[in-house]
Amino acid sequence: MRILKILAFVVLTATGSIVFAQDVKTDHDRAVNFSAYKTFMWIKEPNTTNLLMKQRIVDAINLELGEKGLRLVTSGGDLGVSANSATHERHTLTTFYDGFPGGWGWRHRWGGPATTYVDTYQVGTLVVDLFDTSNKRVVWRGTATDTVSDKPEKNEKHLYEAVAKMFKDFPPKVHS
Repeated sequence: MRILKILAFVVLTATGSIVFAQDVKTDHDRAVNFSAYKTFMWIKEPNTTNLLMKQRIVDAINLELGEKGLRLVTSGGDLGVSANSATHERHTLTTFYDGFPGGWGWRHRWGGPATTYVDTYQVGTLVVDLFDTSNKRVVWRGTATDTVSDKPEKNEKHLYEAVAKMFKDFPPKVHS
């Protein structure tokens, strides 16, 4: 029975990362005509202490905006880009029960011990705001949340995927 518990724990732990999929959301000012914007500039780079990740975030956003036809400038841009990132811990609990007296029937009382495992993981969030520099108003916001790996190459891959999803439908369509 103990081997079954350990095996179940390993399977749940190994597949746990599948449950925590990337969550990407965007919102924008529906009154804005995004086709009027031709250039962008950075007004606030990401606030991460990891300088490599900071540069990857900037590069990913620059790549996506460039692919959408916007040109990066150092000043006087039509859009101002601001990015913020944060990480925090989350926990999941997995409980395994021993000793099912009388089988699995719902009428039987529980009589066995339970073992609970706590899985702690890091969750990272990236928020990107685009400002109209002429009036300093936010016109677009994208957020991406994902688990953070202990492997930098995996985090880099997830970052580029998240930013690509974020800008997939950019610029937003004009609503009438």
